[in-house]
Amino acid sequence: MQHFEVVTAVAAPSDEVFAVCLDVESHTCSMADSSERAVGGKTRGELALGDTVTFQARHFGLTWRLKARITSYDRPRSFVDEQESGPFKRWCHAHHFEPDGAGGTLMRDVVDFASPLGPVGRIVDTLLLRLYMPHLIRTRNAYLASTFD
Repeated sequence: MQHFEVVTAVAAPSDEVFAVCLDVESHTCSMADSSERAVGGKTRGELALGDTVTFQARHFGLTWRLKARITSYDRPRSFVDEQESGPFKRWCHAHHFEPDGAGGTLMRDVVDFASPLGPVGRIVDTLLLRLYMPHLIRTRNAYLASTFD
């Protein structure tokens, strides 16, 4: 299983950052480079505990679908989304929000994932996805942070 963390400073209060991170439209806009869109579950607005959303996106020349559920929700401190179905054997993304003491927020993403297919999946994770996935999260976070500028 792969594990990584990304910390992003955002010039906005935690509650506002928390809300934009759960907004389906903000998420799809942040992933425009991969043509991501919501195709199932809650496809608009802010997600809440128990909600599911299915995203479709293009990565590595292939179209993928990932259905995620919000499995933990502690506004405005944290929430967790986990894959219910999709390309991963496991996908768990914890989002943490902490006031920075100056009116902004430190957003910390903690991601654990594993590809299917046993040894082949572990090779793909190690050689390709361990760099690609943090890049996607940093891209997403840069977009979301820019919405507060």
